[in-house]
Amino acid sequence: MPKNPYYDPSKPHHRPEGFQNRHTDFAPKTLAEVLRWRFDATRHGLPKPPREPIPQVPADLDFLQRNALARRQMKPAVTWIGHATVLAQIGGLTLLTDPIFSMRASPVSFVGPKRHQAPGVALEALPRIDLVLVSHNHYDHLDGASVDTLNRQAGGPPLFVVPLGLKPWLATRGVHHAVELDWWDTHRLQHDGREVDVMLLPAQHWSARGLDDRMATLWGGFAVLADDCHLFYAGDTAYSRDFTDIREHLAHRQDAARGGGFDIALLPIGAYEPRWFMSAQHVNVEEAVKIHIDLGAKRSLGVHWGTFALTDEPLDEPPRVLKEVRAARGLGDDAFHTIAIGETLRLAPRR
Repeated sequence: MPKNPYYDPSKPHHRPEGFQNRHTDFAPKTLAEVLRWRFDATRHGLPKPPREPIPQVPADLDFLQRNALARRQMKPAVTWIGHATVLAQIGGLTLLTDPIFSMRASPVSFVGPKRHQAPGVALEALPRIDLVLVSHNHYDHLDGASVDTLNRQAGGPPLFVVPLGLKPWLATRGVHHAVELDWWDTHRLQHDGREVDVMLLPAQHWSARGLDDRMATLWGGFAVLADDCHLFYAGDTAYSRDFTDIREHLAHRQDAARGGGFDIALLPIGAYEPRWFMSAQHVNVEEAVKIHIDLGAKRSLGVHWGTFALTDEPLDEPPRVLKEVRAARGLGDDAFHTIAIGETLRLAPRR
């Protein structure tokens, strides 16, 4: 592996050859373990087909377009496009998390995980996107075709905010309106007399896009801190102490006098089985609820399910388990829930 050009020996997650997690080093599975997983899944016919269709509704395109143009009168809202792709409208900005609109999460168009549900909003129907947040370089989160189309949108490209190491990859595709961040770094956007802070936050995961670049680029989640909404997006993550650390790190901006914790947290609830293979990289539903609690989020939305069959649980299982875990934890129905693909969740403005 090539030397890490970002290496800073004062930062424990920096390594001479790449990056690592803060609390538990990620140890890649061996080829034998991968083959064991795939053999067991094939032998047991996993994943089982969904019991019922994944919920999907026609998007309220008129609201999304009007809201994007409203700027200072924008109403805080999030719309689930599918998988980990969410259209968020806060602070006068329209942003996308990990946009993937392609049919497959793969380097090629003819093989690899195939989309089971169409995007909730088609690429060509999106309002103009101001900001794109990319959590890491796995193909179900960083989709080259979607990046190319967004970079060519009418009115100019969005700003891409990415972890260390992804800006050069974007440049090879002609994307030059981009900012790289390390964990805890903040990029401040100023427009229409408002300020929105975008902060890259640690997550327990890993990166690779080819055979020889494992851990060469950073990964993470995001906080988007606007006057009308504080949004958290976890990206992909296993469970770790990172989330209590995040709450402590932002306590000076999220005490009761300043409006409290995150108004909305976008948390992954799918792609978790089998646990012996996935627990080091993806939370299960119970762990996602623990993240919600650790963050002190007012409300969480379950994403990263129902679109690509990446692991062994049925596509429709995560929301059922979420209801059970939520009840066991004594959480209200609106504390942590799911919405249909294409559905828009309107949020009360932050006080």
